[in-house]
Amino acid sequence: MIPSEDYSGPGLAPDQMADDPVEQFAAWFDEMVGAGVAEPNVMNLATATDGQPSLRSVLLKGFDSDGFVFFTNYESRKARQLAHNPRAAISFTWLEVHRAVRIEGTVSKTTDEESEAYFATRPRGAQLSAGISRQSEVIPNRTSLDEAYAHAEEKFAGKDIPRPDYWGGFRLRGERYEFWQGRPNRLHHRILYRWESDAWIKEWLSP
Repeated sequence: MIPSEDYSGPGLAPDQMADDPVEQFAAWFDEMVGAGVAEPNVMNLATATDGQPSLRSVLLKGFDSDGFVFFTNYESRKARQLAHNPRAAISFTWLEVHRAVRIEGTVSKTTDEESEAYFATRPRGAQLSAGISRQSEVIPNRTSLDEAYAHAEEKFAGKDIPRPDYWGGFRLRGERYEFWQGRPNRLHHRILYRWESDAWIKEWLSP
C-alpha cells in the first residue's frame, strides 16, 4: 500500500480571495513561479466524446480574462474530441505547496494571428517537429520519425519554418473554478467559483 501523507498548508478564506477567479489564479500562479515550483504551467486537460473521457498533460502558454491558452496539432486526438464536444476541464497540481486548481468551461480555437505569433517564439527544433509529427497517429517505428525530422531540417536549412495549417491554439474559457488547499486530517479547504447571472459566486465545498 502507498503510505498516506498529511498536509499542512495555510487555510483559505473566501472573503480574502479575489472576486474574479482569473485574478485569484494569477496570484497563485505568481506565487508558484516565485517559489520555484517546477514547471507550474503543466496542466492536465480532460476531454470527452460519447461519454468516453480522455486525459493528457499539456503546457499552459498564457491566460487572461478571455481564458487559458494551449497549443497543439489540430489533427490530434484531443483536437478531434474538442471539435466534437467543445467542452473541457483543466487542472493544475502544485505538490510542493499542497495546492491545486480545477477549471471547467468551453473551448474555442485561437485566431491564426495568435497561433502565428506563438509559433514564431518556439525553438527551431520544436517548429520542425510540429511540421513532421502526425500527433496521436500510429507510426511504423521511431526511425521513420527521426528520418522525417532530418529531411525537414535539410529542407528548411537557412530558411524560416512556416507554421503548419493543422497546428495552432485553443482557449478554454472557465465557467467553474475550484481552488484546493491541502489541510491537516484531510479537512482540505475547497473554494468554488461559479458564474450566476452577472457575477461570480464563491462557496465552500466539503472536503
